Amino acid sequence: MADTYKVSRRGVLGGALGAGALAAAGLAIPPATAASSKYASLNLEDPKQRSWARAKVIGAVEPQLVYTFYRLHLYGYMHGGNLVPFFTMNNLNITRWTPLENGNYRSVGAECGIYCKFDTDEVLDVWENPITGEKRKVWDFLGGPMTVELGPDGIITSGAVELSPEVMRMEVMGDKLFVPTAAHMSVPNPFPPAKWPKGSTEENRYWDSMLVAAADMDEVLNPDIAMANSFLQFQNLGSWHPWLGLGGEVGRTYGRAYGTKYTSLDDMPPGVVAGIEKRVPDIFDFESWEEPRVEMLDYMKANKPE
Repeated sequence: MADTYKVSRRGVLGGALGAGALAAAGLAIPPATAASSKYASLNLEDPKQRSWARAKVIGAVEPQLVYTFYRLHLYGYMHGGNLVPFFTMNNLNITRWTPLENGNYRSVGAECGIYCKFDTDEVLDVWENPITGEKRKVWDFLGGPMTVELGPDGIITSGAVELSPEVMRMEVMGDKLFVPTAAHMSVPNPFPPAKWPKGSTEENRYWDSMLVAAADMDEVLNPDIAMANSFLQFQNLGSWHPWLGLGGEVGRTYGRAYGTKYTSLDDMPPGVVAGIEKRVPDIFDFESWEEPRVEMLDYMKANKPE
């Protein structure tokens, strides 16, 4: 297997960090909100229980391969007027979860995304930019493997990280456990406008995201269930990707996503799996990759500045 990368400068270059890593991003938790007496057996002030609950909602607490799928609707935000629909990304994150002796959990995974006609599974080869009218060849997303150690308060990292998490509470509301994650990033743009005038607008790349995973407390507390059947949703706001050809246009890409976890590809929408198998089949063999894939670096190697 390829050497994996941690959530570091290489892993987040230019906003390449995807939903899978965001879901686990480090969040120190303020004094926990007490659960109702019905769920008093879950003590969120106990670090071990917090790690266990977080891993169960986001991934799994036993050795297991987890498939997380999102429908990510992407828009252009032009700093004025309404959002402009661009396309929909069918986003798949595949992670292998393993409990650790220290009470934390490790996930090793990869992530991919294919672009489709807005709110469909119709895979795009060429996208007509509604802002410029130009037809652009689509660049599919593929990245990983990435290793994450998940502790009571999120990702445990080593070294400098450009990811700036907010402090947010994991808490029980009603009959569900909510695990929110927010993160912000600003890094020097690897595609400077002077060199990539058509693909880039700013000297820095920016990325802001908010994800919430929620699961029924009856599943969270059930010792016979290793992976909670969670609902996940996120929004993000990021600098233009070079393949969009929006250099010089003031704005960002805005995304709205919703999804869930699966234990088998057979349970996923068949149109989604067929599209991914056609466009980015390597995702299913990520554990045998000889070299890690960093999406922005791959784009830079495969394309000339424009």
